[in-house]
Amino acid sequence: MPTLNWIGKEKVINHHQDVPYKILEPQYGFADGVQQPEPNDSGNKIIHGDNLEALKSLLPEYEGKVKCIYIDPPYNTGNESWVYNDNVNHPKIKKWLGEVVGKDGEDLTRHDKWLCMMYPRLKLLHKLLAKDGAIFISIDDNEQAHLKLICDEIFGNGNFITNVIWEKNYSPRNDAKYFSASHDFVIVYSKSKNDWKLNLAPRTEKQNKYYKYDDNDGRGLWRPDNVLVKSFSETGVFGIKNPNNGKIHFPPQGNCYRFNEEKSKTMLSDNKFYFGKDGNGKPQLKRYLSEVNDGVVPQTIWKYDDVSHNQEGKNQLNKIIEGNVFDSPKPHQLINRILELSTDKNSVILDSFAGSGTTAHAVLNLNKQDGGNRKFILTEMEDYANTITAERVKRVINGYGEDSKKTEGTGGSFNYYQLGEPLFLEEDVLNEAVGLENILKYIWYSETRTAYNPKAHSLVEENYRIGSKDQTDYYFYYTVDAVTTVDYDFMAKIKHKASQYIIYADNCLLDAAFMLKHHIIFKKIPRDITRF
Repeated sequence: MPTLNWIGKEKVINHHQDVPYKILEPQYGFADGVQQPEPNDSGNKIIHGDNLEALKSLLPEYEGKVKCIYIDPPYNTGNESWVYNDNVNHPKIKKWLGEVVGKDGEDLTRHDKWLCMMYPRLKLLHKLLAKDGAIFISIDDNEQAHLKLICDEIFGNGNFITNVIWEKNYSPRNDAKYFSASHDFVIVYSKSKNDWKLNLAPRTEKQNKYYKYDDNDGRGLWRPDNVLVKSFSETGVFGIKNPNNGKIHFPPQGNCYRFNEEKSKTMLSDNKFYFGKDGNGKPQLKRYLSEVNDGVVPQTIWKYDDVSHNQEGKNQLNKIIEGNVFDSPKPHQLINRILELSTDKNSVILDSFAGSGTTAHAVLNLNKQDGGNRKFILTEMEDYANTITAERVKRVINGYGEDSKKTEGTGGSFNYYQLGEPLFLEEDVLNEAVGLENILKYIWYSETRTAYNPKAHSLVEENYRIGSKDQTDYYFYYTVDAVTTVDYDFMAKIKHKASQYIIYADNCLLDAAFMLKHHIIFKKIPRDITRF
């Protein structure tokens, strides 16, 4: 399989493992149409902070649980003012490249920088994606070829689904130097192609309008359809007699009917053939609207009259927040189509380049439309995360616009978070300021790769036991004010029976034979806490 190499790749290929784990600090909740000081249980999140660190912070709760990821990363045209552009030289990216890539960073082109930025983020997104999930990535020609190759490497080229062409403009730009770009791409990968199921796209009025004939026999509207099939079979070669003029029609040479002769006679008696307006033509199949699927197989070209265009995305946002506050937001219809194809009513949807919040808008719209309970997670590193991203979501929930043209609210709620302190300080010292519950969340996830539920786990009961999984009991023997030691007195207080005991503490005085006999594994705080 072809692979892509660039300056700095060897420094970022495993960088996602070195990203510090930081906690999410709730800033406020939004429910019942108003902002509230305490978070709610909506499951919807908007996170302000660097998306690389934010993605790492989501792992304990969401690894392998996100059904659909949509991202609209910077296209790297060389002109936009994004923080990773080499024309901007933003302090954040210069600092990050200096720390991660080192001296080689001085020789990076803007494409090298873009790839260094994207690679570790895609690695974490791959971890978060569910086995039956898929990722959709908007991109243009500047990085499309590079993106395809690194996605082949991270997701596996066997999990490539398609490269959708989205018609983003409805008219040519006369100021274009060469060609006026009419399209962007949406690259699609599954986590596991064998486990991913693509939904049908909803039928449109345009598609249904061809079903315009009605025999008034109770079978409803129909349209003429081809009676021939591409795969040849001798059983499909015979004559069909037109009952109106007696003429017998055979399929053209090398072709065959899509049914056998016996079935054709039944269909003929059931009036399921159409012989043209005057009744004297060749047979055509009556395809009834009631017989077709509830949707259609999606095509790889998405026209703007089906999923809208960039100008409409701009108009939509301006109706919600006046003042041209964001360049080139995607229309919510585009994201809505992605959600229709890739989610069910209870899916978790993640957008780690949230921008103006279009993804949350689409999720809320679709939930209102079909009564779903989809959850959204947005991450945005820029300072407008609250004033634009979250503000848009608030107004979509409550409704927006003038009274005479007001758009009805979708309802819903969310919590707004700030990326907080790291779990580990310098020299691997445990950061007690993050609070015990956040420490336990990390420990439990690092051991079990499952989410920690504070309602189900308690250190107060049963001598610091966090919980049990697969016949293993996990203990976190830890206090802020004193050194903890696992000794025989400690073990004597353990009443819960398990096949194995994993115990975190500062020290251990048990002898090796005792630990082996009773299946006890001691892990020192913080040295033996697994990094992920």
